[in-house]
Amino acid sequence: MYEGLQERAVDLLQTTASSDIIYNALRDEIISGRIQPGERIRQENIAGIFNVSRIPVREALKRLEAQGLVQNKRYKGCVVVPISPRDLEEIYEIRATLEPLVIEKSIENMTSETLEEARKLCDEFSSEIDSTRWGERNRSFHETLYRDADRPYHLKVIDEAIDRVDAYLRAQLLLTNGMERAEKEHVGILQACADRDGKLAAQRTRDHILGSYHALVDYFKHHQKN
Repeated sequence: MYEGLQERAVDLLQTTASSDIIYNALRDEIISGRIQPGERIRQENIAGIFNVSRIPVREALKRLEAQGLVQNKRYKGCVVVPISPRDLEEIYEIRATLEPLVIEKSIENMTSETLEEARKLCDEFSSEIDSTRWGERNRSFHETLYRDADRPYHLKVIDEAIDRVDAYLRAQLLLTNGMERAEKEHVGILQACADRDGKLAAQRTRDHILGSYHALVDYFKHHQKN
């Protein structure tokens, strides 16, 4: 347990940003699925790994709780929050509403540098078989295409929504060969951006998100049966 945190641990006694570092490390472990839904996060263990008091650990956990990633339960402490079908539906409603809007706005200001960076990320998908690294590149690809929108609040909501489903999405992509489908859809989205066709990019982004949602719903149903 906490192997990923051990790799990233440093002595934070003299670090003023210790809470930020712990927050980012825990967030990465949760959204990657290495710390699983329902699993308890023990403050004393995290404090020991990073050689700090429990204060910055508590601060980090409060931030994660505000994002909906963890929850404090009586007699049990802090646990990673499982996702319900209703949560999943609401999260994807948010994504399917905001992300098409953001990419359409982004195309209005999209630079050649942004397109080139997105192309490189798109090319990397085809050779990546590790679901964790693939998931990281997937997020980077979409974030790159959205960043010229000048919509920081929209992007914050999108980022937090994806955090809630990322671990499940990576598992579904790996176990259902969903990466191949997603890669083809990424190419279509990128081409629409290169053609400066905001409406088409928005539609393809929405279709991509809804396709991901339906694949996740099917994955959950199959997972629950087994």
